[in-house]
Amino acid sequence: MIIEESNAMLPFCEGVAKIQCTKNNVGESQNVSHPEAVSVSVYTSHALSSESSGTVREKWTRNIEFLLSCVALSVGFGNVWRFPYTALNNGGGAFVVPYLVVLLVVGRPLYYLEMIVGQFSSRGCVKVFDMCPLMRGVGVGQTITMFTIIGYYAALLSLAIRYFVDSFQYTLPWSVCQPDWDCVDSSKASIHISNSSTTKPSAEFYFTRVVTNHSPDLNNGIGIPNYQLVLCLLVSWILITVLVIKGIKSSGKASYFLAIFPYVILFGLLIRSVTLDGAFDGIKYFITPQWGMLLDTKVWYEAISQCFFSLTVGLGAVIVYSSFNNFSNNIYRDAMIISWLDTFTSMLSGVIVFGVVGNVAYITKKNVTDVMKGGPELTFVVYPDALAKMPTWPNFISMMFFFMFILLGLGSNMGIVTTILTSIKDRYPRVTIWKVVVAISVAGFSCGLVYISPGGFHVLDIVDYYGVTFPTLILVVLETFTFCWLYGVDRICIDIKFMLDIKTGVFCRVCWGFLTLSILLIITCMQIFRYEAKKVPVGYNAFGWSLFGVTVLQVVGWAIYTTAKQPKSCSIYDNMRGAIQPTVDWGPESEKMKRDYDTLIANYKIDRNRVETLRARLFNKIFK
Repeated sequence: MIIEESNAMLPFCEGVAKIQCTKNNVGESQNVSHPEAVSVSVYTSHALSSESSGTVREKWTRNIEFLLSCVALSVGFGNVWRFPYTALNNGGGAFVVPYLVVLLVVGRPLYYLEMIVGQFSSRGCVKVFDMCPLMRGVGVGQTITMFTIIGYYAALLSLAIRYFVDSFQYTLPWSVCQPDWDCVDSSKASIHISNSSTTKPSAEFYFTRVVTNHSPDLNNGIGIPNYQLVLCLLVSWILITVLVIKGIKSSGKASYFLAIFPYVILFGLLIRSVTLDGAFDGIKYFITPQWGMLLDTKVWYEAISQCFFSLTVGLGAVIVYSSFNNFSNNIYRDAMIISWLDTFTSMLSGVIVFGVVGNVAYITKKNVTDVMKGGPELTFVVYPDALAKMPTWPNFISMMFFFMFILLGLGSNMGIVTTILTSIKDRYPRVTIWKVVVAISVAGFSCGLVYISPGGFHVLDIVDYYGVTFPTLILVVLETFTFCWLYGVDRICIDIKFMLDIKTGVFCRVCWGFLTLSILLIITCMQIFRYEAKKVPVGYNAFGWSLFGVTVLQVVGWAIYTTAKQPKSCSIYDNMRGAIQPTVDWGPESEKMKRDYDTLIANYKIDRNRVETLRARLFNKIFK
């Protein structure tokens, strides 16, 4: 900020630089004629510097820990059970086209952008909106969304633990029918070797009647969870707590195993999958495009949703992980590695899943579409059914598969808890880490009990749509608008140059400035027009909309609150301008770098205003 020699005082309110808009403090002729000339970053002796306050942010021990933690976060449930089924329902091989396009112009630019702002500011997903306090509610909404996700992610993890333990039994318990089940043994090589009147496999009955006691609808409530699943859920949260109890010091070390070992199992499953009878029929179905579906907007919406789920974009976790980086870490390299690896993992999982499904279809004389199931049933019905049919070592392969699923779940849940933990720690830095982690774990365990109840998967579907998928789309639009328009692409490019000493290319500028946000807005509008209520009792849809309201509408509440905290003598327009400006301490964590950065921004503002003044004078001369 450029302060005139008249020593006009500029008061501060909650860390945001304010312009006193009264005639007594600022004369009519003083510097209000060019409000954009006011620098958005102020360094004073009482600025809130992390070094001067004695609170230096924790850092990754090695850069590889950050890279592997991001891999463990991004490569998870979304790749193994969401991508294959989404691809099947949206054109098979044709779905890969919109998925790669969306990844190129939406997913990867946003992933890189979130890494930039996190590493540059050393702030979590809420505190990072110090760049534009008016939109702080976006970060709060992302934290709420993450807490919503962790409830059912941990529940899915508990199911994997249950199946992992069951795999140690001499005979896989889901491979044979119980006397009261009208089904076919999953271990049978043919559906005709049975006196059953149906062709449902025993793995499906085991999942619905033994593990979850699945209820067909919600008319009678959600029911009471199985005590064995409650114990598995408790184990899940104990494992998550242990991994995160010391912050990134413990989670960073765990990432070496959580990120690398699943690939060992995945490649082993790939070899086994492609060697099964009928596997290539399933894989062919996966890669065969249905080009007509490219014109369906639902396919593009699903591509964006899958991109968010697989990369964990728009949820704040990427910002949090990168905020623990050293200031000069090559974030561009890391963003490219992780995004390509995530895409590769999704395709790899698709080949494995459809290879297994092709084998089941071959044995049972069914079509691939009849065998394939979506959501958790893919992992806990289709896979167990296929594992029971393995001619050799079915127990060992089953153990390895569910162990891999547990590792993927732990990596994802670890990142989600770290995101929530960081949001709380940024706001209350003196709170002990272990106390926050234990509180999150207790709350997450309590929420998880709903999803392991007989009607839990119906609730999961509602919560996933109203509380995660739809709100995430809205929040990522607001996040992109904040970073690229309110803060500005030019300012981001200056930050990148200052931090990494690299010049931002035209492609990133175009994506950030126009293309990415345009695509997100179009898809969001289309999704709103295509909305259909879930076929559940009215009360559950009302609950879903309430969850959506809490997640999204609080953004408006934070904006009103931030604007109201501006000087009372200012107009609403001036209050809004003040709320959009970065806070006084916005910038690098280092005090020395903060001073250099403030000087750079001040000079940039002066140069820009000179150009704008010359343009205005030239315009007046031409059209006078």
